[in-house]
Amino acid sequence: GAVSKAYGALDQSISTFTNLTNVQDIPAKKVRVGDIEIAYKAFGKGDPILLISGSGNVMDVWPLPLLLELSSNRTVIIFDNRGVGNTTSGTGPFTIDQFANDTVGLLDALNIRKVDVLGFSMASFIAQQLTLAHPEKVNRLVLYGASCGGQEALPQTPEVAGIISDFVNNRTENINEFLSITFPREWIKTHPNYLETIPKTTEIVPSTTLVKQFNAVEDWLSKNWTGVCNQVQNISIPTMIMTGTEDVAVPAANSLILVQKIPNAWLVQIKGAGHGLMYQYPEEFSEIVKTFLSTTSN
Repeated sequence: GAVSKAYGALDQSISTFTNLTNVQDIPAKKVRVGDIEIAYKAFGKGDPILLISGSGNVMDVWPLPLLLELSSNRTVIIFDNRGVGNTTSGTGPFTIDQFANDTVGLLDALNIRKVDVLGFSMASFIAQQLTLAHPEKVNRLVLYGASCGGQEALPQTPEVAGIISDFVNNRTENINEFLSITFPREWIKTHPNYLETIPKTTEIVPSTTLVKQFNAVEDWLSKNWTGVCNQVQNISIPTMIMTGTEDVAVPAANSLILVQKIPNAWLVQIKGAGHGLMYQYPEEFSEIVKTFLSTTSN
């Protein structure tokens, strides 16, 4: 039938990397979606899962343990958002709505009818928007470092917003200030070599894109719109919300709001973890995601 035909088409575009050691070694492919060319990689075998990257992130920096775990029995699709890495900027706006449309366009271009979705940080906003606008496309949903935005959500403290803004707008060279928002300071002290665990890549996020992504995130978290907090109760698919208890970039309490709104959602809070939870505890993170995917059906 049509589904097996679609998977057949996808299969041709997938190289199976049985011993995935370096995501950078997997050649990226490109596909035209609306006004942009999206760079993506697909690997593994099985039902598809789409990982949507957060702001400032290229597709190659997902933790290797997560990619290994997921690709052992699924087809993993990673891609660069608009204006990131090898994906072009196009002429469209840099908004969460637009990013969600780009993502749907990618799925359509790859003939993927239905997919599990994991969105991190800004991408959790994209994933919510995608699920609300196209519920038929999403099988299961993982929202990590998430907020439903707007008036009901909990914004960043002015201090945190200021540190990110200074970094993004090149008003400071102090990367440590910025990293202290991603990782709890206490944890950094006890893990001095932690940056070595984040995959290195030649892909870049241009400074112009960083600013536009930052603005899209701040717009979502701002109090001058309604957010999607009242819409997410319409999400009826299996959903898991993950946060680190010390997350200040997207304050951890936002996950509590989401779990109260989305029917039957799972909530996983990792004690002592910040926004960079998946790098702090990559094995646990991967195990939790795998458990959720394998024990829920839709």
